[in-house]
Amino acid sequence: MDSPTPSIRPTKDEKPGDGDAAGHNASIIEIPLAEQTMFKRVLHRVKGVTGLETRGIERVPDDLRYPRNTARSYLEMFLVWFSINCTANNMTVGILGPIAFGLSFTDAALCCVFGTMVGSAFTGYISSYGPVTGLRTLVIARYTMGYWPSRICVVLNLVIEIGYGLVDCLVGGLILSAVNGQGMSVIVGIVVSSIITWVVATLGIKWFRAIERYVWMPTVLLLFIFIGVAGPNFDIHTSSTGSTAVVAGHRLSYFFLCASGPLGWAPASADFYSYYPSNTPRYMTAAMAAAGITAGKLLIEILGIGLASGLGNVPAWAEAFDHSAGHLIAESYAPLGNFGKFCAVILAICVSANNIPGTYAAGLNFQMLGRPFAKIPRPVWSTVAVVIYTVCAIAGREQLFSIFLNFLSLVGYWVILWIIMTLEEEFIFRRTRGSDWDAWDDADYLPAGFAALASFLIGWAGAILCMSQTYYTGSIAKLVGGGADLGLPVSMSWTALVYPPLRYLELKYMRK
Repeated sequence: MDSPTPSIRPTKDEKPGDGDAAGHNASIIEIPLAEQTMFKRVLHRVKGVTGLETRGIERVPDDLRYPRNTARSYLEMFLVWFSINCTANNMTVGILGPIAFGLSFTDAALCCVFGTMVGSAFTGYISSYGPVTGLRTLVIARYTMGYWPSRICVVLNLVIEIGYGLVDCLVGGLILSAVNGQGMSVIVGIVVSSIITWVVATLGIKWFRAIERYVWMPTVLLLFIFIGVAGPNFDIHTSSTGSTAVVAGHRLSYFFLCASGPLGWAPASADFYSYYPSNTPRYMTAAMAAAGITAGKLLIEILGIGLASGLGNVPAWAEAFDHSAGHLIAESYAPLGNFGKFCAVILAICVSANNIPGTYAAGLNFQMLGRPFAKIPRPVWSTVAVVIYTVCAIAGREQLFSIFLNFLSLVGYWVILWIIMTLEEEFIFRRTRGSDWDAWDDADYLPAGFAALASFLIGWAGAILCMSQTYYTGSIAKLVGGGADLGLPVSMSWTALVYPPLRYLELKYMRK
């Protein structure tokens, strides 16, 4: 068992403003240059040329953050999340409504709107910890889960980030391949998407913010063109298929599936705000994050619902969908000829906006696994993540919808358990005594984690009994419409009930 990672303090030659135009210090050097390994000295040289971020999971001190908040700062909070979520891969979530659950356009759209709002609200809450603490998200999880059990969250989040990387590269690769016909294989398209992501994610927060600040512009323009060319073929009249009970079950399942999407960003959401001033109002951070996620997701997902609803009316769409979702998206632009192909290519490239932040956060999560991992710089771990999900995307390129449907539902289960315990920890147990954020790596100060771990496992038991997936349907889930996915609300409620008394006992006998 390794010992807690020691705090890393800024060196004397660091100062505020050594970062992007907003005054962000995007990177620091942990130890004097003369004492660094050859590899770190190389990173330092690259940093000077490219703005490479070398900072890892250590806390960002106040004097290395934005000097102050402005209206532009809050707009950027919104735009970062809007850009991340307004990408073609999220159209797949919309397509699942009519295709996987047999829902009408209206039913699917309503479930999508309210499910996305619920998931985004929880993620907005977690993001508000970024400026207050100056810490990365799953370092903050140590204050609820404990120093050692929190690594369960780290491992699970790596699965999320690598899974999303797989889906994002696969969607981008499928679109590029569909546009180029036989000129580009899906494998080449996946590799192209991965390389774009790798470059920006490896360079770090400065380049990540610069890309996300503007990439939404071409995406939104292309989506308005999409509405004009494909919108007339959307079917807004056909009803949902199945009996009343079956439709009710499918509505519930799709609602919670849509909530799981934004929930999946919660374990990384504070990562992108840790350089903001500590006096940033938490409600503003939460509101901007939740609004950005909701607006970005709904714009693209509702178009996906419309696209799926029109499959029965447009034979060319149905034929394209038999190949892949990427072919379907490319085919929707077909009436525009070569310009339509250009639109599809740009839309595929912009998928990287969704993949970059997850890859960036994955590099940090690898460092949270333990002291030996923290010694390896974040850019190396970002590269490892890209390699893993690129290989997996190539291997699973024929199973996009199966991967996405099963993976996305599972994402929300563990995330909501951690979030509900974090809420209770803050408003019940730390309401008066607060937290020492400088003790982020002190195992003696942080909770033992027994209460959180037990509550986590109990919540998972509820999820297993109430989940409805293609490979397994829990005994309770079978009672609703032949199978409704109730894993999210049941697991959350069970955890919420058992955590307070268990945490009270932990505090009483362990004093931390």
